[in-house]
Amino acid sequence: MAARKVVITCAVTGSVHTPSMSPYLPVTPQEIAAEAIAAAEAGAAILHLHARDPADGRPSADPAVFMRFLPVIRQATDAVVNISTGGSSLMGLDERLAPALAARPEMCSLNMGSMNFGLFPALDRPMEWRHAWEPELLEATRRGVFKNTFADIEGILEQLGRGAGARFEFECYDVGHLYSLKHFRDRGLVPGHLFIQFVFGVLGGIGPDPENLTHMKRIADKLFGADYSFSVLAAGRHQMPLVSMAAAMGGHVRVGLEDSLSDGPGRLARSNADQVRRIRQVLDALSLDVATPAEARALLGLKGGDQVGF
Repeated sequence: MAARKVVITCAVTGSVHTPSMSPYLPVTPQEIAAEAIAAAEAGAAILHLHARDPADGRPSADPAVFMRFLPVIRQATDAVVNISTGGSSLMGLDERLAPALAARPEMCSLNMGSMNFGLFPALDRPMEWRHAWEPELLEATRRGVFKNTFADIEGILEQLGRGAGARFEFECYDVGHLYSLKHFRDRGLVPGHLFIQFVFGVLGGIGPDPENLTHMKRIADKLFGADYSFSVLAAGRHQMPLVSMAAAMGGHVRVGLEDSLSDGPGRLARSNADQVRRIRQVLDALSLDVATPAEARALLGLKGGDQVGF
């Protein structure tokens, strides 16, 4: 793959934001499929996917719900499908893994450690909640912990990596997560070229400061040399500044309504595709080309879209 091709990942809906926060957040399988396909048409090579209960928009790990949109996406685009193993911080491990085990995708996300994952500050903003579960979920993150122990990670690598041929988007929310990834690398459990997602701006993880991005890259360079590629996601208003910085530093980028509901100061993004088009404008200004799905597959050593279970 050419050195200056940038892989755009689009995280379409996630489990962080709730329907009351934006009327444009996709909830139903039909909405998720339409948003994912439009994002791919706009230039996203990878689609990072969660599901929601179509009735009220709460996060769902029901494989049957995933199967209502995954085949539609696959038939309409050759973009790489990346299924979350993070689900929601309120889900148990088996629940979180069920969709990926059923779908056997080319890629899965993998959070590299247990951590506080605080969404409750969103309660400080004035909001008319459409569903009772929304403030309840946000408040629960004050008391809860997202759990991915070393044993949990070993099991995910075995079941989805060796067992299903998936490669991983290794989500690193702090410097310690990079060292945990190096531990699994040294044990031979994580072969091949690594795709590391530096995550900034989640309360409980590393802050969204430019110097933290340079520090994360410096440590990753020390630990992994040339055997990795990095991408950046940043929460909320920090999304575009930090992903733009990542592209200028030789990295890849992640956008989407999972990470930010905005498309500029004070403006809600009307679609995931809008955010993909916005980062493409930045990449064009930096004289960087956008990677195709085929180029992303070559870079990351993926098994191919014909080897999935949907």
